[in-house]
This record gives sequence, C-alpha cells and structure tokens, in this order.
Amino acid sequence: MAMSNSSQQGMMSEINVTPLVDVMLVLLVVFIVTAPLLTPQSLKVNVPKTKEVVTASDQAKLLPAHLIVDAKGNIQLDNVSMSDTQLADVLKQRALDPLFFMKIEADKTVPYGRVAEFMAIAQHAGVTNLSFVTVRQ
Repeated sequence: MAMSNSSQQGMMSEINVTPLVDVMLVLLVVFIVTAPLLTPQSLKVNVPKTKEVVTASDQAKLLPAHLIVDAKGNIQLDNVSMSDTQLADVLKQRALDPLFFMKIEADKTVPYGRVAEFMAIAQHAGVTNLSFVTVRQ
C-alpha cells in the first residue's frame, strides 16, 4: 500500500535512525578490534629502584609494621619470626588502629604468589594501608 501525503495530513516528523545505528555498529567493531590490544602483555619485570617519597612528618603520624619475607618464604613481623596464622592474628589486633600501616619487604627471588598470600592475609585482617619496600638508589 503506497503512502500518500495529502494536504490534510501534516509533515512526517520521524527521525531516521538508520545512520545512527550504522555509526554505532562501526564504533562497536572498532572497540572489539582494539580492546585486546589495550591489555598489557605478560612481561618479566625486575623490582624497581625508587627514592623515598614519604616525608618524616608523615611517618611520625603513622604506626608502621615491617613484614620481611626472605628468599625461602619465611616471614618476620617487626623482627619476630612467625607463621601465616600467627601473622593473621597479630594483624587483626593491630589493624584496629586507624593509623596502622604495613610495609612489605620481600626478597627479589620470592614468588609473587607468596607475596600475594601476605597481601590477602593483611586484607582479611583489615589492614587498609599497605606499602612495598624497594631498594633506594
């Protein structure tokens, strides 16, 4: 059935969405093609050497705990050797203080998975401030 526009009917005021759909589909294809290129590739990275950025006045306000992980994966919290479960118990008590933070100093040869375990223990204990110690130049 053909459409007629008689003088009794007003002008048709509908928006033609076909060009809009075409542009959106092109943008979607561009996004699908470029998204895999934006993810970083797996690289072997050495621990960076940095300079200290925390000022002395900032350190005076905070109550740090120093966690040391040696090459064998053994841990010491403030120079006291302990197991993972003992670490969790100590961190639960100390994390109640809002000024508490923990520094992790891990040997370069310690697998990242072991360090991630300590990060998870700290998170479950309620530690909100965590930093990593690197070698100063």
